[in-house]
Amino acid sequence: MISLLLDQGLWVSVGLFLLAACIIGFFGIRMTYLARELAAATGLGEAFMGAVFIGATTSLSGIIASASAAWQGEASLAVSNSLGGIAAQTLFLVLADMLYRKANLEFAAASVENMMMSVQLMILLCILLIAFILPDSSLFGVHPASIALVVAYLFILKLLIDTHANPMWLPRMAHGTVRESKHRTEEGNTRSKKHLIAGFALCAVLVGFSGWIIASAGIVIVQKTGLSAGIMGGIFIAVTTSLPELVVAITAIRLGALTLAVGDIVGGNAFDTLFVAVSDFFYREGPIYADIDVTETVWLGAAMLMNAVLLMGLMYRQRRGIANIGMESALILLIYIGTVVYLGARV
Repeated sequence: MISLLLDQGLWVSVGLFLLAACIIGFFGIRMTYLARELAAATGLGEAFMGAVFIGATTSLSGIIASASAAWQGEASLAVSNSLGGIAAQTLFLVLADMLYRKANLEFAAASVENMMMSVQLMILLCILLIAFILPDSSLFGVHPASIALVVAYLFILKLLIDTHANPMWLPRMAHGTVRESKHRTEEGNTRSKKHLIAGFALCAVLVGFSGWIIASAGIVIVQKTGLSAGIMGGIFIAVTTSLPELVVAITAIRLGALTLAVGDIVGGNAFDTLFVAVSDFFYREGPIYADIDVTETVWLGAAMLMNAVLLMGLMYRQRRGIANIGMESALILLIYIGTVVYLGARV
């Protein structure tokens, strides 16, 4: 049905693209409430819920988009969607920082888990950098770096759980720092968990299906308009499939769940690196790293730089900045704008 609609032309594809974006954005709000309740019901914490449950679930649209593009031979589109999504989602923290008026968001959302996730992301991006330098390595048609990405992600996820259960570093709780809510409803807790999990599953299906529509429509738009696949994947598809993270972050801030907001972005970024690994498995022409160009390398560099600045902000914890955003938010904004301008000038 969807394939038949996409065959109707450019404007039908654009319409489906926008419709899928609206579906993704709408269900992000519901997932925020579900995640906060799950964090309280299970005791796993907002940072872990943001990183794993919300970060992974809201990234389903992106991972399906990259896998679909890779299956159709669009290596640049698949990889750019991953790395451009990381850059876009990090930029969303700037918007969230602007909305939180009481203090700099990275100061208020002090959490050793969020710093651990930033380190996790940097390790995963470094593995991608090695793959970009050695693109022709192959093990049964798959680059070893793709396997290393999955193993490293799961290993550091275990460290994240241990960090939450037994933290060896704790942030200084100054005025303006928001503590994670520990409220937990005991009565009917089992039934609530079942309902929460069922709601999450439903949202995951809808978000994932919307991601497949976005990927398919995006490829048609690239073919019809002649846009660079790296630009289309790194900006338009990446931003659209990242809309859940923006909606979740804004909703979480309004709920006062600041750790959940930052964990959603940073944890979602770590999960987004797995898009490349999944794309490599779906790409049928050998290691996907051998068929990318300088656009993807630029996106990788921008993602690494933006995450390093974010980690610096989480550690430095500037209470107040200029125009209600911290130093790190201003730098992240400049890095993203500079990257988009540079890539646009190359087209």
